[in-house]
Amino acid sequence: MKNKGKYYLTTAIAYASGKPHIGNTYEIVLADAIARFRRLEGYDVFFMTGTDEHGQKVELKAEAEGITPKQYVDRVAGEVKRIWDLMDTSYDKFMRTTDEDHVKSVQHIFKKLYQQGDIYKGSYEGWYCVPCESFFTESQLVDGKCPDCGRPVTKAQEEAYFFKMSKYQDRLMKYIDEHPKFIQPESRKKEMVNNFLKPGLQDLCVSRSSFTWGIPVDFDPKHVVYVWMDALNNYITGIGYDGENSTEKYHYLWPADLHLIGKDILRFHTIYWPIFLMAMGEPLPKQVFGHPWMLMNNDKMSKSKGNLIYADEMVERFGVDAVRYFMLHEMPFASDGNITYATFMARYNSDLANTLGNLVNRTLSMQHKYFGAALQNQGDVTELDQELVSLALETAKKVSEDMVDLHIADALEAVMELARRCNKYIDETMPWALAKDESQKARLGSVMYNLLEAIRFIGTLLGAFLPGTSKAILDRLNVSEEDRGLESLENFGLLKAGEEVGEAIALFQRVDEKKILAEIEAIEAAKAAEKAKEEAAKAEAEKKAEEAEEAPAKEAITIDDFDKVELKVGEILECKKVEKSKKLLCSQVKIGKEVRQIVSGIAKWYSPEEMVGKKVIVVTNLKPAKLAGTLSEGMILCAEDPEGNVCLLSPEKSFPAGSIVS
Repeated sequence: MKNKGKYYLTTAIAYASGKPHIGNTYEIVLADAIARFRRLEGYDVFFMTGTDEHGQKVELKAEAEGITPKQYVDRVAGEVKRIWDLMDTSYDKFMRTTDEDHVKSVQHIFKKLYQQGDIYKGSYEGWYCVPCESFFTESQLVDGKCPDCGRPVTKAQEEAYFFKMSKYQDRLMKYIDEHPKFIQPESRKKEMVNNFLKPGLQDLCVSRSSFTWGIPVDFDPKHVVYVWMDALNNYITGIGYDGENSTEKYHYLWPADLHLIGKDILRFHTIYWPIFLMAMGEPLPKQVFGHPWMLMNNDKMSKSKGNLIYADEMVERFGVDAVRYFMLHEMPFASDGNITYATFMARYNSDLANTLGNLVNRTLSMQHKYFGAALQNQGDVTELDQELVSLALETAKKVSEDMVDLHIADALEAVMELARRCNKYIDETMPWALAKDESQKARLGSVMYNLLEAIRFIGTLLGAFLPGTSKAILDRLNVSEEDRGLESLENFGLLKAGEEVGEAIALFQRVDEKKILAEIEAIEAAKAAEKAKEEAAKAEAEKKAEEAEEAPAKEAITIDDFDKVELKVGEILECKKVEKSKKLLCSQVKIGKEVRQIVSGIAKWYSPEEMVGKKVIVVTNLKPAKLAGTLSEGMILCAEDPEGNVCLLSPEKSFPAGSIVS
């Protein structure tokens, strides 16, 4: 296959705040279909994805769980990668914004832009949305809430560094005018130009000083680089950008051929990111495509609404390629798509089980029944045959054209239309009738050849969309790896007479829609009941907390009373469960030069493995006592919330074991 050159494709990096739902997962599957198709065309593809791991939202979530932000993002990044791999996505690199090379490059970029006068120090006062990591002016709010996500905002005032956006505004406007395909779809381009560029750009806050989880500004360490200047640069740092020391890989791959992102973050990718690149003196990406959203029952998915569907749960029921098919087939080019379990199963049965699965299964079955494994000659081509041959050749061209224009759903529908035509061809030629007439044996062999060759076209074209299904089909037809690219579809007739095909295969089994819907409704009802139970427990805990606040306070103590309690920092060296107890953990705690054994009733909230290595606050002059027959030589201090949840008290900084708490 001729090498057509490089093709560098990226997704937006997933924000590491929680498990991605099926709407988030759509983007990686869409990008994968594009990457796979470019490879089929002969391009040297580099496909990058990853996770965006800094910011106040992550810091708050980690704090709520009593773990470090790094521990939190390690877990979430692992979950994101697990789902991306489950969906059979062929990315070449999974980058993380906590990667050391990314951190160093971002610091270099920030300093460069500061030294050349594009970044200056000031102060910010306005409204801040934590989930969106965005600042807004009073006039930008909608009903007093975030204009992007509709959530509440908080008043923020802090020292910050700012980027001079207006300096590059006219230059960006000119670039967009001269590169009409730079922002796609067209409706998104108009939105960016008319709503943001024409009214004028305000200087952008590019650092924060009110939290610490971010990349430090190396020349002003009380500041961390704001999430968008951090995250957006991943597209170049992930391939080796480092100013004058950038790698050969960077110079080969950049500029990106396509940034694939959700429409909600288009402003950052088509205004902020190009301006950052202009300031750095680097080329701009060739195209940014803002894809639509996948809705659930025509409503945006969110945890608060309780309308989330997760890709791994769908895969468990229906298989990877079925989920990929629905995502890619049901999402329009420029408007939002919609998913429900009912529409998913209807599409599964009609397209995958009935049309595609039935076609491949019965064609291979008839081939083996009438001729065994060996293919026959194509023979004379009738007008009916030519219709099928022409459609196969036209389909290959149409799919290529649609994929270039990023009309993914149209491309996939074209493949399915060829499968429908094959099924119609079977009904028109009636192989079962031909098989009864010995004089029609040559015609029967020709009909079966045409069907199997058309299925080869289908199998090859599906390689971008349903890779597992494509492989299963082409393996059954014994198509070599070298003949699975798009070049093999320039002519109809690659399969040779005498070559053998495999046994029939059931690619997709029909599903019982009523049965599965009933099961899902039962699961959802159980979830609703559990949620109601949790809310009731929360309300009860809040009531008890209010009652506790109203209850008389404990008798005041003097400093002399407090001095009677000896508190020190301890480090947990070993931990195990106490036999015959579900509540107790037994820890070996280093306090200075001595090691003490301390029993704590925290097994509900911590595993022994989690305890090891933690720094804790210990009461060291408590009289020894036996708990469940195990000696305890002190007390580990914990905090308890109104709901009864417990977390360990730890020093804010890494103080040595034995340090006195006063």
